[in-house]
Amino acid sequence: MRWKLEGHGERSAAGQGALFGGEADGAVVERRPGKGAFSGMEFLHVRARTIINSLGPSSPLPFRHTINAYRGCSHACTYCFARPSHEWLELDIDEGFERQVVVKVNAVERLGRELAPRRWAGESIAMGTNTDPYQRCEGIYGLTRGLVEVLTTHRNPFSILTKSTLVVRDLDLLAEASRCTDVTVNLSIGTLDPEVWRATEPATPHPRRRVEAVARLRAAGVRCGVLVAPVLPGLSDSAAQLEAVVAACTEAGASSISGGQVVYLKPGTREVFLAHLARTHPHLLERYEQLYQGVYAPEELRGQVQRRLRDAIDRHQGRHVDITRNREPRAARPSLAPTSSPGRSATSTQLGLSL
Repeated sequence: MRWKLEGHGERSAAGQGALFGGEADGAVVERRPGKGAFSGMEFLHVRARTIINSLGPSSPLPFRHTINAYRGCSHACTYCFARPSHEWLELDIDEGFERQVVVKVNAVERLGRELAPRRWAGESIAMGTNTDPYQRCEGIYGLTRGLVEVLTTHRNPFSILTKSTLVVRDLDLLAEASRCTDVTVNLSIGTLDPEVWRATEPATPHPRRRVEAVARLRAAGVRCGVLVAPVLPGLSDSAAQLEAVVAACTEAGASSISGGQVVYLKPGTREVFLAHLARTHPHLLERYEQLYQGVYAPEELRGQVQRRLRDAIDRHQGRHVDITRNREPRAARPSLAPTSSPGRSATSTQLGLSL
């Protein structure tokens, strides 16, 4: 689950007309069919006018600025709240969300420009707020690594939320960044139950591998917490299941454990999720239809789940993530000399697109 952006999201003002318009800013400049392991996917290359999204002062979220280099996500989480963002582009929100990924190929170049001292106050930037920055195609495009390189060069604080073990590819860079600025990585691990994982997060790394990634990040000196979310009623909400996640992540050395948010189902996501549930857990369909007469599960149920997780954290001496610490502007730090060559837009040749 990405961070909830109700009413404060990263919706583009342009729909598919602009996306496929050819000349307008943000229009698709190249369409790349996936090959090999990416067969059946399509990558829509766009050149973004801006890459840092700034939320309004009324936003309830614990961060003010976000970056999402990709739109759409091949993780295929059935409950993903970001699915309707594809509808804004007039793309399909079910399999289309999983198979048609918008790639902001100039993201690294744009960030380098937007972090110029006269334009930027050095506030923390959150990545992974909408779709996963380390989804599978990041292994080819390398945009997230490029963004982290730029942020490190500028000593700009940042956080990352991911379900992917691909994050350990960047251990060296994240460790370097942690030595010069405030960095937090959070792994989203809602359950360790393999059956629930396969049914609801079919294209994500096994949750046990995510726990191992936490341990590796911590061993490298990177602050790495765990977000236990979303919690699915009747599937991953028992005290024993939550205890198992907390115990494993505590053993892995997680610097913080938080979460406990029960899944919420907005229009669009609701239909996709319930259709999948009818196939994988038909006996729960009626219960979910009763629970989710609106967007949220009943407050009583949400409170029960929060208490179960809190009790488990207390038993294992876990700590809640404090992701508000970087909200205030920071005095700019001297930039570091870049360790590679960030700040250039990606081209098909540079990316080696054997998709």
